[in-house]
Amino acid sequence: MTPVAADVDTGKKVTIKPESPVALVRRARKIYRELGEVYPNAKCELDFETPFQLLTAVILSAQSTDVGVNKVTPALFAKYPTPADMAAADPEELEALIKPTGFFHAKAKSLLGMSKAVVADHGGQVPGKLEALVKLPGVGRKTANVVLGDAFDIPGITVDTHFGRLVRRFGWTRLDDPVKVEHAIGELFPRKDWTRLSHRVIYHGRRVCHAKRPACAACPIAKLCPSRGIGEQDPVKAALLLKYKPGEGGLPL
Repeated sequence: MTPVAADVDTGKKVTIKPESPVALVRRARKIYRELGEVYPNAKCELDFETPFQLLTAVILSAQSTDVGVNKVTPALFAKYPTPADMAAADPEELEALIKPTGFFHAKAKSLLGMSKAVVADHGGQVPGKLEALVKLPGVGRKTANVVLGDAFDIPGITVDTHFGRLVRRFGWTRLDDPVKVEHAIGELFPRKDWTRLSHRVIYHGRRVCHAKRPACAACPIAKLCPSRGIGEQDPVKAALLLKYKPGEGGLPL
């Protein structure tokens, strides 16, 4: 029997046809290659210059947008350029700077705890190992993998809401737990591709495969996607849903 499941965000039924492991790997890697043609410059969209700045920005990005975080971080990094500076910050002053990103009380607590731990346990240098990063306050596997991939060039898979949504729609996995998803998708691709894979999938989730109304009729990889019937099927209406201009390297509108 062909499995039928409901897409979490749209509630519409998705039929996932049986597929051999080899066929799945081939289709997944073809999607990866075609996304690379659509988004040749896919990268982390948070502005940063150092591992500490990236770690700070990723913590701030929770329940916020990269655009919103990028508006806050210039002043934040000017005032607190190092972990030691941030560790000594006045909590109220720190909260005032990051307030536009939302949940600023909790985020300030995480930033202060993270900075103090980096100073106390790592000599003021953000560690470049997953095991050490996830022990820092406010840092989980998703945040750690972003920092490893983009600040240290150590491949990692970033399972954020976009990535999780898309890999399930692509039929690459039916798992929900982020750690299990990370490991399952990691088995489909060479380790060297993990960071680029994360960026390409996240780009596509932000620009085309939206949560509530994916632009299926304007999707460049629709022919490879088993969920292509859940979104907008009118080409004109779908084109209006796109958050990028096709042919311009995937730059956001």
